[in-house]
Amino acid sequence: MTSNLRHLIRSALALALACAPLLRAATPNAAPQKIKDIVIYENPRFHSAFPSVIRRPDGEFLLSFRRAPNRKIFGEAGNNHVDPNSQLMLLRSRDGVTWSPEPTLIHADAFGGSQDPCLLQLRDGTLLCFSYGWSFLRPDGVAKLKAPFLQNFPGSIFNGGYYLRSSDGAQSWTGPFKPPHLAAEILHDPFGQPIAAYNRGAPIEGRDGRLYWACAATDRDAPRRTSNYLLISNDQGRTWQYSCPIATDPAASFNETSLLETPSCALVAFLRSEGLEDDACLARSTDGGKSFQPWQRLGFRGHPLQALRLPDQRVLLTYGYRHAPLGIRARILNPECTNAATAPEIILRADGTTTDLGYPWSVQIDAHHVLVAYYFKGAGPIQHLAGTILKID
Repeated sequence: MTSNLRHLIRSALALALACAPLLRAATPNAAPQKIKDIVIYENPRFHSAFPSVIRRPDGEFLLSFRRAPNRKIFGEAGNNHVDPNSQLMLLRSRDGVTWSPEPTLIHADAFGGSQDPCLLQLRDGTLLCFSYGWSFLRPDGVAKLKAPFLQNFPGSIFNGGYYLRSSDGAQSWTGPFKPPHLAAEILHDPFGQPIAAYNRGAPIEGRDGRLYWACAATDRDAPRRTSNYLLISNDQGRTWQYSCPIATDPAASFNETSLLETPSCALVAFLRSEGLEDDACLARSTDGGKSFQPWQRLGFRGHPLQALRLPDQRVLLTYGYRHAPLGIRARILNPECTNAATAPEIILRADGTTTDLGYPWSVQIDAHHVLVAYYFKGAGPIQHLAGTILKID
């Protein structure tokens, strides 16, 4: 073998090794392998729902969720997503598979039930937990409310958003803190004040250190419409500033939005829609959240959505599926999420027995395994927290 040939071979091998990470990120890999489904938490006395999950720097997993009494144990006909006794709860795990048998309390709000705790872990280890609530008024109080206000069922009045903060790994929390009111929001809370910003969905910490939070707002009363707007924090969530609309439309509503930052620093908003046959939607910002391009309909059903960045830069997008067969679904997107409308759909669960399920939230267990957490009801008597373990190569 000549020296020139050896040099060419060495050069080709070096080039192949240098490009291997790029080829791995750009080439579609094998579909995720489902390892098993697990029960994370189930208690027949409680309706448990709406999880969010993160992994701490020391490897511990934390899962927050909303828990309310199972109204059927009192002889009532069923459960509602709005309950005066709903509280924010926390579970812990060392491996993402085996969880503490009983949760601890994150927060019980003084003025009513709380909903959908959404965890955000900052790079310095600080935890934020975003939620919102409902107050329960007697008829004479409802009659005196400042309009417009939102009533889920008689006497349950929307109370707007709040968030909590922890600097010790969720051992203790400070707050609740009220985010600012969005100018587009027209609703009032039970105290007659403009509603504070709120959302169910994943906020993010960008590579620039700023926090990005997609919030919903009722910006039209008759017929009622919600749209999404962006808040940004430059000080780790202590204060928030309004930036721009994310998605608004005369005929559709958007809410329960999760955010993701791409390798190019684009912000991608995965939107739950109403009025579009439950189709998932997407909006994108390429200027650091100063503006969003027109929202697009992705052409598949599912809500709400949450996105997890995988080690190879691809994105695991998960969502609930409230049409037959009921369950949980997913897609693997490219790093910039430009194939969200065309990526193959993966069925994780198709054995649900009610539409009261879903709201998945994913976390990386190790280099090759992911936990997709959600709430579910199969053949058992009550909604519970469940998960699917996936192997993703």
